Amino acid sequence: MTASTTVPSSAAPSLRLDELDQQILEMLRVNARLPVVKMALALGVTRSTVQARITAMEQGGVITGYTVGVSHPRQGPRIRAMVMVSVTSRSEPDVVRALSKRFEIVKLWATSGRYDLCALVVTDHTEELDALIDRIRGVKGVVDTFSTILLSTKLDRPD
Repeated sequence: MTASTTVPSSAAPSLRLDELDQQILEMLRVNARLPVVKMALALGVTRSTVQARITAMEQGGVITGYTVGVSHPRQGPRIRAMVMVSVTSRSEPDVVRALSKRFEIVKLWATSGRYDLCALVVTDHTEELDALIDRIRGVKGVVDTFSTILLSTKLDRPD
């Protein structure tokens, strides 16, 4: 498992991460299931100190969740694509809400430029991708889409 450490814009700005916090985050990135006792021993602090720091980072929005890293995709190859989405003025929150309900959309970013949103989508077949793009185009507030299929991963660094 890995820890996600993106600090959202709504995170408490008063939460300052010191060197110990950074070390804890790095350990969680490598293994989010690492027992707090082992982390404390490695860092030379008490278990309660590590636990308090983790709790503070969770409550402060620094640690946004814990995920599982899977070494092999589900059965067989999957189709991954980036779908750029242009929306009408002021409809972005409604479009984001609608797109968030689609299980095929695994990440969604706000972007600048011609397109307002960028979605990473995963389907089993190109036919499913085509149908998903049609459904995205059918969402109220969507003006245009542009998609491209991802062929291979050349570099994959953790965030």
